[in-house]
Amino acid sequence: MASVHNIRVFVGPDPKVGGNPAPVWLDADDLSSAQMQEYTRRSGHESAFVLKPATPAHALRMRYFVPNHEMEMCGHATVGALWLLHQRDEWNGAPVAIETLSGTVTGRRVDGTVQISQPRAVVQEVTQQALVEEIAQCLGIDASQIAGPVLNAATSRVKTLIRLTNTAQLHGLRVDFSRVESLCERLGSTGLYPYAMSQDAAGTVSARQFPKSSGYPEDAATGIAAAALAWGLRHLGLVGRGALSVTVRQGEAMGSPSAIHVGLPSEAMAQEGCWVGGDAAADRP
Repeated sequence: MASVHNIRVFVGPDPKVGGNPAPVWLDADDLSSAQMQEYTRRSGHESAFVLKPATPAHALRMRYFVPNHEMEMCGHATVGALWLLHQRDEWNGAPVAIETLSGTVTGRRVDGTVQISQPRAVVQEVTQQALVEEIAQCLGIDASQIAGPVLNAATSRVKTLIRLTNTAQLHGLRVDFSRVESLCERLGSTGLYPYAMSQDAAGTVSARQFPKSSGYPEDAATGIAAAALAWGLRHLGLVGRGALSVTVRQGEAMGSPSAIHVGLPSEAMAQEGCWVGGDAAADRP
């Protein structure tokens, strides 16, 4: 029988606060798609539904919903589901193949942290100045405040990466949410992801995600967007070309600080893809 467990994923240093809520439904095989969508709508959060695999090549199958629709992949919900299975002694942390609508995702547990695989990102610059101007207007800033090229980057879904000069500017954005969906449609993107490099911690960046049409205006932590951002930073030369870790801080402007860790391979091994991980905790009742 299906059961739901509320997990907060990518919590920061204090596991009592922060992270992105993710209702995880176990043994969800008997739920219809309509039921999954309705339960997600009621929760108001991205949700993962764990099912038996459809092929012998996979150990698990997962489906993901936001309040408005089904998604191919959700990074933080996958991490949350694996964390829960490990807590219940239903997964030992060894590499596990997960069937998703976006393809096979591998999960593993390393040094006490759940990680999931993501492919090398496809990164393209947004070259139409009219779109850059519209992005600035949507974020409530002048286009001159955007530092460097705007990128569309994707490991599983396209995110639009917009570099700002500092975190104060990032956290002070006055977003016109009525424009986000139509703008993302023209960009071919599923969300705006403005960010600012940390001035005091190497390999650390703060970001905010404004999704296209999920049913809520902002995300506290977005693993897929963080993965795209890490590859975008390498594209721009803002991180090195060797194997390294990028920490993405998100949710700070929402009062729900989160920390997402992305392990990039060396550029010579880029086809291996990256690993996205972080800590999780059971949500407070």
